[in-house]
Amino acid sequence: MASAGKVLILVENLSVPFDRRVWQESLALRQNGYQVSVICPRMVDRKPYECLEGVHIYRYSLPYTANRAIGYLFEYGWAMAMTMLYALYVFVRRGFKVIHGCNPPDLFFLVTLPFKLFGVKYVFDQHDLSPETFESKFPGRGGALLKILRLLERWTYRTAKIVISTNESYRRIAIERGKLRADRTFVVRSAPDLKKFTPTPPNLEWKQGKPYLCAYLGTMGAQDGLDHLLRAAKIMTQDWGRQDVRFVLMGGGENLPVLRQMAADLKLEGVVHFTGRVSNEQVREVLSTADVCLAPDPINPLNTHCTMNKILEYMAMSRPIVSYRLTESEYSAREAAVYAKDNDPEDFAKYVVELLADPERRTRMGEFGRKRLVEELSWDRSVVELLKAHGAARGR
Repeated sequence: MASAGKVLILVENLSVPFDRRVWQESLALRQNGYQVSVICPRMVDRKPYECLEGVHIYRYSLPYTANRAIGYLFEYGWAMAMTMLYALYVFVRRGFKVIHGCNPPDLFFLVTLPFKLFGVKYVFDQHDLSPETFESKFPGRGGALLKILRLLERWTYRTAKIVISTNESYRRIAIERGKLRADRTFVVRSAPDLKKFTPTPPNLEWKQGKPYLCAYLGTMGAQDGLDHLLRAAKIMTQDWGRQDVRFVLMGGGENLPVLRQMAADLKLEGVVHFTGRVSNEQVREVLSTADVCLAPDPINPLNTHCTMNKILEYMAMSRPIVSYRLTESEYSAREAAVYAKDNDPEDFAKYVVELLADPERRTRMGEFGRKRLVEELSWDRSVVELLKAHGAARGR
């Protein structure tokens, strides 16, 4: 049944349901009467097609993942071509009235253009600021590529009937830089589904005999600060002689091989463990076992505007957090986190050590974070805004 309408969701940088935000949006729409189809790359999930909880997922092969500027031309070119082919198939096979495009990249508006002839509306779900992402990954490069990214973002804003932002910082950019009317923009904050993302009993095997565990969850790109985390781990374990801490870093990304080599160069074998992408059950288990959770995303043109999913996920598990003082991270966590000096791994390490020495403070911080998430930042609140956005896209 598609009593509310038919939606096609497009995502390129992660597979579904591994992309938790996109999966939550898909389920929310499906549970509220929409027929939902998703097109995404095959990564962790190897099946080219499956129907999960009423959501139809079509996955294409993505043979190349870029970690250099020129490489994105090949990755995104292939991805857009495959997305267009699958979209044509879904349009004929199942139909859709709204395309919900989740960036990066800011290219899905190209896929929407032929379908606009059939009255299809475009909802732009802005997960990242692509110009700022480029500036953060490739500082000082600018030039023609940065101008192209700004142009693509502008065309995306102009093509979309509705823009969904993950926080007020993004919404303000959509209104000011994108010149959008306020009634065309909606804030749908990312937050874990507290009915499913719940603590589990600790599993001390993750500590490997150490008294303390520090955990990281998230993407491992050049802008995500894992180099800061590894330097902080070296300072703690080698410069300060702390042999009682293990670090478990969960997630994948184009920078993972570089980070593994960096950890080896810093002689962190046995101290830092990279899991790669893991299941939701393993994520819950590690976070439930962790004494401190880490958000090392540095201050840069992108991160200061971003709501980091990891912050909300740590809060859901009642974990204390060490972070840099990013605008949206501080808004989300407040007293659930302590904030190191801007981009200073030694100060970051100092705060980790302070929290490890103070179990009562860790408990207070974790309880505050969980309470704030439940009462003020829950996914249930975001679902209301998501449904409003899709209602506005269909003229309701």
